[in-house]
Amino acid sequence: MPRFLDLRTHDVRFPTSRTLDGSDAMNPDPDYSAAYVRLRTDRPDWPEGHGFVFTIGRGNDVQAAAIEALREHVVGRDAEEVLADLGAFWRELVHDSQLRWLGPEKGIMHMAIGAVVTALWDLRAKRAGKPLWRLLSGLTPEEIVDLADFRYLTDALTRDEALEILHRAEPGRAGREAKLLSDGYPAYTTTPGWLGYDDEKLARLCREAVDDGFGLIKLKVGADPADDVRRLRIAREAVGPDIRIAVDANQRWDVAEAIRRLDALRPFDLAWIEEPTSPDDVLGHAAIARAVAPLPVATGEHLANRVLAKQFLQARALSVLQLDATRVAGVNENLAILLLAAKFGVRVCPHAGGVGLCEAVQHLAMFDYVAVSGRVEDRMIEYVDHLHEHFVTPADVRAGRYFPPLAPGAGTELREESIVEYTYAHPAG
Repeated sequence: MPRFLDLRTHDVRFPTSRTLDGSDAMNPDPDYSAAYVRLRTDRPDWPEGHGFVFTIGRGNDVQAAAIEALREHVVGRDAEEVLADLGAFWRELVHDSQLRWLGPEKGIMHMAIGAVVTALWDLRAKRAGKPLWRLLSGLTPEEIVDLADFRYLTDALTRDEALEILHRAEPGRAGREAKLLSDGYPAYTTTPGWLGYDDEKLARLCREAVDDGFGLIKLKVGADPADDVRRLRIAREAVGPDIRIAVDANQRWDVAEAIRRLDALRPFDLAWIEEPTSPDDVLGHAAIARAVAPLPVATGEHLANRVLAKQFLQARALSVLQLDATRVAGVNENLAILLLAAKFGVRVCPHAGGVGLCEAVQHLAMFDYVAVSGRVEDRMIEYVDHLHEHFVTPADVRAGRYFPPLAPGAGTELREESIVEYTYAHPAG
C-alpha cells in the first residue's frame, strides 16, 4: 500500500514591489509570495501533490512553518485511504483539539491545513487524470456534501438543503460543461488598477484591457480622495461608457468614512465597492450596504472561514461573494461556502489577485457553474496578468474569459526552476 513519504515546504517570494504590481491603499509594496508544499509518496510512479498559501512577503516563512507543523499528520499515512475520504481527513485536521486552539478555524494554521488539503486534491486529480473542476463536477451530490463540514452552518444551510441544491443542478451538468469548454467563463481584470501605477500607465492598461475583451475592470481606491476621483475619471475616459468599473478599498475605511467616500464616487457608475471596511465587521458591512444601495458591496477574500461567510450572507452584508482559494482551509471549506452562496442566491465572483490564485480558484468557479449554482450570468473570476509563467498549467484567459484547464491536477504546481530561483534566502543568524 502506498504511503506518504515526504512533505516539503518552500518559502517562495516574487519581487513584485519593484514594479508596484499588487499595490493598494493598505499594501503599498507587496511581494507576491507562496508558502508552498509538496507531498510525495513512496510510489515512484505516482505524481506529487502541490499546494500553497498566498501571502505578500514578510511572514511567508511563518506560514511555511505552519504547513511544516502538519508533517506528522501526513507522512507515513496510507495515501489511498487519505485520498479516498478527503472529507474525513479535512475534519481530522480542522477538529484536532490542539491545533484547533490556535484558531479556532482561522489564521495561519487554518490556512496551512488548506495548503495541505489542496495538495491532496491536486494529487487525487492527477491520479484520476482529470482537472480538479471536472473531478469535483463528476462527484455525486452525496459525495460532495460528505466533503463539506456543516458544523455551525445548520441555522443557515443543512445537509438536506445542500443535497437539494446539488440534485436540482444535476440534470444540466453535461450541457453546462460543454458550454464551459466552448465559451469559457467570464473574467474581469485588476491589472490596470494598482494604486502605485502612474496616470499614463493606468490609462494605457485600461485601454489594453478593453482591447483584450474585458467588460469590467477594477481600480484600487482608499488613499487620497482627490486621487480616487482623478484616477476614476482617467479610467472612465479610457474605457468609455459601456465598460463597468469596480473599486476596491482593501479594508481602508471606517464605516461612516466608507459611506461618505463612496458618495463622492457615485458619478462613475460603479459595478461594486469591495472591502470597504474591516473584513471581520459583518455589521459594518451591512450598514454600508444599506447606506450605499443599490451599489453592490463585495467582499470575501479575507473571510477566515465558512462561519463568517454564513454571517455575511445572513446579515445581507454583501451581494458579491469573493471567495479565495487559499484563505480558508482549502477546497473542502470553499465547497461549503459555494453551497451557502447558492442557498442565499448570492453571486460568486472569486478573488484572484495574487500569485497562483487565478490558476487555483478557476477550478472552484467552474465546479460551481457545472454542479452547484448552474449560473454564470453577472459572475466573473478576477484576473491579474502577473506571474502565470511560473506555473506548470498557467491560466488560459482569452477575449476576457477563462477557458477551462484540461491538464490533470488543481493548477497549483509551480515550475521547478521557479521554485529554485525564487526561494527566499533568509539572512544568516
